[in-house]
Amino acid sequence: MDSSRPLKYVCLVLAATALMPSAVAKDRGPLLPLYVIQARTVTVMIDPRAAVSLSDPNGNQTARKDVESALSKWGRFQTVLNPLDADIVIVLRKGTGKLADPPVVNEPGQNRHPGSSTNGNISVGVQRGRPPIQNGQHGDISGEPPPAHPETYPQVETGTRDDAFVVYRGHTDEPTNSEPSWMWVRKNALHSHDVPAVDEFRKAVDAAAKQAAQQKP
Repeated sequence: MDSSRPLKYVCLVLAATALMPSAVAKDRGPLLPLYVIQARTVTVMIDPRAAVSLSDPNGNQTARKDVESALSKWGRFQTVLNPLDADIVIVLRKGTGKLADPPVVNEPGQNRHPGSSTNGNISVGVQRGRPPIQNGQHGDISGEPPPAHPETYPQVETGTRDDAFVVYRGHTDEPTNSEPSWMWVRKNALHSHDVPAVDEFRKAVDAAAKQAAQQKP
């Protein structure tokens, strides 16, 4: 009997095992839903649950303008006012910077753009729904764990340290009723002018589009 056969067998098993991660990587699920990759219109909104910092009361409105400007420079999406007309909806929440910074409940109509109007009892940009889900785990965009019963979320406005940039499916006046397709929650994610969250979203979209092109038969 050839004594080298067991050794050769072990080497073949090790080689096959080494190749498995790359095969799994190729077969993994999409980085982003197809509707995000194919999206061409977007609405940018302020999370109505977002607190307003007393030290920066216009922080959310400034963040929305900065995000819209950054998206315009990107050139991939056309910004529209009504989420019903948008392929995707981006919901923003500006962090208060310090948890000790006392927040106040956001002002009604802060999602209204200059020159926009209400449609019936619903103002452009108003949304409702449970907090988003990321990586299969319930929780709101502040990063806090959910209550024992996900269907009963508290409605009290709270201050959060980090900025939040969350992407939802559009063509609905209640986009946050669905799970988010992408989110970026970081300190200074909505930093004025450069807006790092938009850069990160652009990288995610480009990577997902490349992946989708490679998976076409």
